[in-house]
Amino acid sequence: MRFLRMFSNSAIAGAVAAAYVAVLVLQLNPVPSLWASSTWWLAATILAGYGIHLTALFYAIIVVRQLLATETLSPGWFSVQVLAWFCVGASTASAILMWLNLRGFRVTLDDDAAQRMTLGASAMTACAVAFLLLAIVRYSVGRRVAPAGGLAVATVLVLSLALPLAARGFGQPAPPPVRRSATAIPIVDPREDSRVWLVGIDGASLDIISPAAADGRLPSFGRLLDGGASLHLATLRPTQPAPVWTAVATGKLPAKNGVRSAATYTAAAGGGAIDLLPDFCFAHALVSAGLFAETTQTSAAVRAAPLWSILGRAGVSSTVVRWPLTWPAQPIVGALVSDEYHRAANLSLALDDPRVTFPADLDVDLRARPRREIVAANASVPVAPGDDYPGAVPLALDRAYASIADWLEHERPSVFVALRLQGLDTVSHYFLRHALPRAFGDVSEAERRQYGQVLEQYYRYVDGEIGRVIDQMRPSDLLLVVAPFGMQPLSPAKRLLEHSLGNSSLSGSHERAPDGFLLAYGAHVKRGRLPRGSVVDVAPTVLYFLDLPVGRDMDGFARADIFSREFTAERPIAYVPTYER
Repeated sequence: MRFLRMFSNSAIAGAVAAAYVAVLVLQLNPVPSLWASSTWWLAATILAGYGIHLTALFYAIIVVRQLLATETLSPGWFSVQVLAWFCVGASTASAILMWLNLRGFRVTLDDDAAQRMTLGASAMTACAVAFLLLAIVRYSVGRRVAPAGGLAVATVLVLSLALPLAARGFGQPAPPPVRRSATAIPIVDPREDSRVWLVGIDGASLDIISPAAADGRLPSFGRLLDGGASLHLATLRPTQPAPVWTAVATGKLPAKNGVRSAATYTAAAGGGAIDLLPDFCFAHALVSAGLFAETTQTSAAVRAAPLWSILGRAGVSSTVVRWPLTWPAQPIVGALVSDEYHRAANLSLALDDPRVTFPADLDVDLRARPRREIVAANASVPVAPGDDYPGAVPLALDRAYASIADWLEHERPSVFVALRLQGLDTVSHYFLRHALPRAFGDVSEAERRQYGQVLEQYYRYVDGEIGRVIDQMRPSDLLLVVAPFGMQPLSPAKRLLEHSLGNSSLSGSHERAPDGFLLAYGAHVKRGRLPRGSVVDVAPTVLYFLDLPVGRDMDGFARADIFSREFTAERPIAYVPTYER
């Protein structure tokens, strides 16, 4: 019977701690209404997913205490002393989680949601202090105030849940449907004698590029570092390609552009959709366990005008290849090949899908050569350090998309050309430990010999693509090499978790939002290392270079300090109120 009473207290504490996680999820997703049944299903799923594991954790704590203590604990079914201390731990951990997530996702939340979450975190902190005082008093006076102590613990428990929810509010109105406008804005005519080449690279790091370029192993990167401007770029959390590249394209943070994560998450039992899961509490395990269904975002989620739409309204043509969230393809002035193009190539029923490119008939021209290369890429399997390495060859896919961009530039030249190379990110996730063995300490000599050059070889491929772009540049052109986030070694705790999930080969991560970088090169670029910028600075800088005004509602700034004094003296920064309707 004593063990059942231990379990009852552990179950209560586990449910409370799981409820705190549900409150945190609702704080990060302020739109769902608290009164909607779907929100209750969402909370119930979180309670079920976390409650079982946290109950086991609290029960293990009691068992360990029983083994180590000289006096055996025999709690009641609702032990004020036990629950007070458990609530101290749960509320303290919850307060810390709220503050950490508020700090990490601050730029992802709008101002109102951030202020409400600040109030909720402050309330949870106050409740944690109250629980601590109650636990100390209960420990000091014993059972003499048992009824009053139980009532006090229950009161603070209710307040610790009610106050953060009250601060969060009952829910925000859903944003209205996206209304895309093709109306031209009367703005200054751009200078058509200059082009902008933007090469996007997922997961690249200057910590690897700089020494290799200095040794002459990456000559094109060396050329950019020696003859151009460079700066680090602050990225976003969650550090996923979809929200980060959308911020690059729009010059706006997720609160304005509408893309806060790469997917939406729905409780398998029928809960409402949310788009942000908290950090530091293994929330994505809910997806891995099948409790949450994951739906990938599409171009319909983008609520702000991307750079190529802005340029198109000014009569400037663009070529965009493999940019995230461009499927289904939206009309632009120029050509667009979606990042889902290679997936459609695998489906016989999707060969005539007009949504993977714009214009739709562009697929007919591309199908003869580049599409066959993409199909062949998907059928290949690389040599890998473990069985959990993904099957598609990142290099072949990057080569196929680069081939498409090269063909489009020769057949349908544009003023703005954007190509994204994604494969380096995939390779870095699996081969970073072999490139940086000192950061891990468990890389054998045999592994170094077999896999030590894989990551650098991929950097050499990217270096070659950049070299080809440099060879095509005209004297007045601008080249921007943008890595919107970097790559860093997994923490020891994450390595252990990934190993337990069967991802033993995973070694690189960007979930802690490592800085990306921007390298600028061209006749108008000033040499040198510049102060840190942000991913939202890219779009305003492109507009400035093309002599177009920057939207005042953009969160980024035109980095005029990239360019020479002669260039900026003739081109002051101009503004328009907005490029939206």
